[in-house]
Amino acid sequence: MSAYQDWNKLDDDEEDELQDNSAYEGRKDVILFCIDCSPSMLELREDPRYEDVQTCHLFTALEAAIHIQKKKVIVGPNDSVGIMLFNTTRRNEAGGQGADIKKGNYVYQPIDTINAPTIQELMRLIDAAREDPHVLLETFPSLTESRVPTGDVFTSCNWVMRDGAPKTATKRVFLITDEDNPHAGPGKERFITTARTTLMDLVQAGIGVEPFFISTDEKPFDPTKFYSSVLLPTNITDDDGAEGTILPESISITRVDELLAQMSFHEVPKRALFSVPFEFAKGFTIGVKGYGLVTEQKKGSYKYFVDFGDRMEVAVTRTTYVDEEKETEADKERLLYGMELGSTAATEEHAHESADEGGGPARTVPVNSRVFYTLGEVRSFRTMGLKPTIKLLGFKDRSELAFEDNVKHSLFIYPDEMSYSGSKRTFTALLRTMLRKKKIGLVLSVVRRNASPIFCALLPQKEKTEESGWHEPPGFHLIPLPFADDIRAAPIEETVRASDELKDAARKWVDKLTVKNGAYAPDAFPNPALSYHNAQLEASAFREEFDPTSFEDPTEPKYDRMHQRAGALMRSWKEALLQDEAAHTSIVTAGSKRKADTSVDEAEIRSKHEHGMLTKLRVDQLKDFLKSKSLSVSGKKAELAERVGEWLDSHQ
Repeated sequence: MSAYQDWNKLDDDEEDELQDNSAYEGRKDVILFCIDCSPSMLELREDPRYEDVQTCHLFTALEAAIHIQKKKVIVGPNDSVGIMLFNTTRRNEAGGQGADIKKGNYVYQPIDTINAPTIQELMRLIDAAREDPHVLLETFPSLTESRVPTGDVFTSCNWVMRDGAPKTATKRVFLITDEDNPHAGPGKERFITTARTTLMDLVQAGIGVEPFFISTDEKPFDPTKFYSSVLLPTNITDDDGAEGTILPESISITRVDELLAQMSFHEVPKRALFSVPFEFAKGFTIGVKGYGLVTEQKKGSYKYFVDFGDRMEVAVTRTTYVDEEKETEADKERLLYGMELGSTAATEEHAHESADEGGGPARTVPVNSRVFYTLGEVRSFRTMGLKPTIKLLGFKDRSELAFEDNVKHSLFIYPDEMSYSGSKRTFTALLRTMLRKKKIGLVLSVVRRNASPIFCALLPQKEKTEESGWHEPPGFHLIPLPFADDIRAAPIEETVRASDELKDAARKWVDKLTVKNGAYAPDAFPNPALSYHNAQLEASAFREEFDPTSFEDPTEPKYDRMHQRAGALMRSWKEALLQDEAAHTSIVTAGSKRKADTSVDEAEIRSKHEHGMLTKLRVDQLKDFLKSKSLSVSGKKAELAERVGEWLDSHQ
């Protein structure tokens, strides 16, 4: 182990949790589409995208399910998806999956790992429904006399998840309906109580419900009529038993074509990156969960496959250490870690022999000096013996947190009531007090077992709700604070300033091209290179021809619209810029002298040695080569050249 980085790097098997998402890459995601089949969902209406074409809400929901599954073929091939329809008279076949669910519910697509044949079967149904709008009505006839109780729908979802979803997966139900008051008649309170009770069973089983409410001009959706009393609130309240009125990520879709966009936004599960105790003082601790708000989406990692002739299976890679003498796997508990400095320290006898032969002296280990450490000791060097926790150190004024202090993207923490009872109430009290007094917190955080302790700023955030349904949740931003050597002073160079008239002329066309409301939606502009790559993989998976000319890049600037909006203003600004004398003035600065490159590669040195011209090299070049080979650099030039020649002769 010649380098410090190698010595300080632990095995991958030892849960190296320094990466934010490393512990969650292997966790599967399960989505069950729970779609309403009531008469209003099957009612034919004009398609907003195509002329003289009729569609329905059920068609749009199934089409959105296809897009989500096709996307998961690329980004989550190990995930599972299922489709269950309710308020339909169609029943499951006896003995098949879903045969024992509640009456009025039908499992069209059992929960299974994403695969192309299942998606293609659904695509054929959608293609048939596009040609004949009555296909869906005939395939999934609606209940006309009554509606399935919402509690039975949640119970059926629980049973379907129980039979098909892995226990350790992230399980969610996408509830799609356009009926805001499914039980308007007598006994409504009983239906609400039953639905809320069965929903609690879903939550206790680790299943979340994300609703997608379809609202139209003819039939607006009012969640307060029924679903506000059923679905669980997510607002932080002082009283844990208080009834909230805020739905979990509730979405009221005003246009049906927005369904796919909203589903794509919620397709990625919200997984906590860590769950640690938050210590206020000794004996005063609450639980918090941490989430990453900014994550780069990358291409999927490639895999190795083994060809067995009749089938292909994924090869599982594993790193092991082998004892060369016994030719058996070494016991990890007996492995030691250390650094190699200079020549390899053998025995004292070998060291004297090396010195007598004129070679570089080998490093000897003094008595009672430890140079090798166990895995636990190496980990303690990194963590300083601290367990994963967030410890509150004190408070400062909000004004003392500078912009340049944010050198890494922050994490967002939220109370975890399941770890410590009363965490939500205590967390809320601290949040409100810090917001009122305009304070920030200073904490010492260790969020992973193998992470180094860092000092962080605790920035409070107040909940904000917008008309579009998007809202900023209440909580704290955990901002890693830089050390003294993490910040460099920016060089300040003298330059020419533009005149006020030139600034005003530029401000006019900049204002014309500014994003409306100053809000940039990153979900509306995906990475074009990643989207192009995924589109090719998707076409290959479904054996379709990929047309590169059909790919659209939403990040490409709309030059025609830009010139139409601000072309005249930009031309006038350019004319003013050409007439401004300051634009043609440049300040001459003295260039910095670069240090000469003294390094030479091994091939050149070996060539010099073969021609007997090692002495033609400079002393610094000889020393650099000896350092790279962990050899001694002491002595005169002739000794250095001789030492280099001996090494080259022994390493032909």
